[in-house]
Amino acid sequence: MLSVIIPASNEAAWIGPCLAALFASEVVPGGAEAVVVANGCRDDTADRARGMRALAEARGWRLTVVERAPGGKPAALNAGDAQAQGEVRAYLDADVQVAPALMAQLVLALSEPEPRYATGTAVIPHATSRITRAYSRFWQRLPFAAGEAPGMGLFAVNEAGRARWPGFPPIISDDTFVRLQFTPAERIQVPATYQWPMIEGFAALVRVRRRQDAGVAEIARLYPALRGREGKPRLEPARLARLAGREPVGFAVYAAVSLAVRLSWRQAGWVRGR
Repeated sequence: MLSVIIPASNEAAWIGPCLAALFASEVVPGGAEAVVVANGCRDDTADRARGMRALAEARGWRLTVVERAPGGKPAALNAGDAQAQGEVRAYLDADVQVAPALMAQLVLALSEPEPRYATGTAVIPHATSRITRAYSRFWQRLPFAAGEAPGMGLFAVNEAGRARWPGFPPIISDDTFVRLQFTPAERIQVPATYQWPMIEGFAALVRVRRRQDAGVAEIARLYPALRGREGKPRLEPARLARLAGREPVGFAVYAAVSLAVRLSWRQAGWVRGR
């Protein structure tokens, strides 16, 4: 059975389309359930999720909605795990929309007994902001984004893989923490896609990039042994120059965001969410 755990904090605008796409999935071998954890919401995320129950049942899915006080995303993931029944676990951001074939492909990829991690092929939708469009064009060429199974917004593990860690620790970057539980040879990227929107506007990009950088630094500090499993190639100056030449506007925006993060790091810290 597949359990899809969806932490959602003030995601009223996103949770309906996310669940509608999930319940439109092709038949998942062994059955499937969705566990939405409404995490300290000040909007009607939970009610909108519960409103999808009829659609879930019509498509053969079980839907559970958990409401909890604010406690951070890792705590929400742990709450979802506590409710989940499936041997295969997928962790899905509430603003992601999956293609119909993706869930079945993930289950098939994770059907072997050895520990495995899997994700789909992320597609960044057309952004409203020209700044975000330029940033995303360049970002998608970077080694991490272009590498195998980066897992942003969606990752899944089989039962043996989930046994690699007892629970989600209270850290910034839960997705990086999980990915680095696995060697590159244990990670799988299936061809089916999912829509992973990038945040809109320069200030928002700086805020999110600051959080991402802080998360990577935190894992390097707390779990230094995990960094050896990254497996992505270094971004050498020559390659960076080639990328900049192919996408000069995107590089300029990316560089400006990077500089803003450095200049504001100590003053602003990091925040989670949109």
